[in-house]
Amino acid sequence: MWSLWATSEPFVRLPLMTDEWLVDAHRVDTHRIVGFDPGLNTTGYGVIECVGANVRLIEAGTVRSRGDTLEERLFVIHAGVREVLDAFKPSAMAIEQLFVHSKFPKTAILMGHARGVICLAAAEVGLTVHNYLPTRVKSMLAGSGHAGKEQIQIAVQRELGLSGRPEPADAADALAVALADFHLRLRPQQSAPLLNPFGNTKP
Repeated sequence: MWSLWATSEPFVRLPLMTDEWLVDAHRVDTHRIVGFDPGLNTTGYGVIECVGANVRLIEAGTVRSRGDTLEERLFVIHAGVREVLDAFKPSAMAIEQLFVHSKFPKTAILMGHARGVICLAAAEVGLTVHNYLPTRVKSMLAGSGHAGKEQIQIAVQRELGLSGRPEPADAADALAVALADFHLRLRPQQSAPLLNPFGNTKP
């Protein structure tokens, strides 16, 4: 189901993909992970739910900041992230580690500001933050640490059984880091396929 939601507040949260939550939240092996792709203008987010070896999409979208100054934009990002955390109450957060490219040092500095307020929001609600290098996320999902945006979108679509590629790329990248966290921390190493409680069969 595709939906669009906006608020009169100075930030805009756009949940681009949603799915019904049909799993008992009280199961001890149920986890919610929120992934973030930090950006000063657009921050992608993706919320997934994991039950044992299975995973499904809850929501993905973007938080778009507005403001004339850096302080205003960071305030907006923080408010939008807090709204996502308060709405979905995840048990963990996943975010890419800051990577400084020698040709674009300013980009890393600006992203670092956005990443900082996202981590602050996590600390405010007591969330553990798991950090992953972008190359590790890409390698985990697409088989190459140099995978492009389209390859990541295809990998996320396949992992979550979506009918189309997740858009925009910011949301897809956020889902990718959440899925990497699921595979690296939570997914049991099973040799036989399991019956997915969401209706699919996945190993």
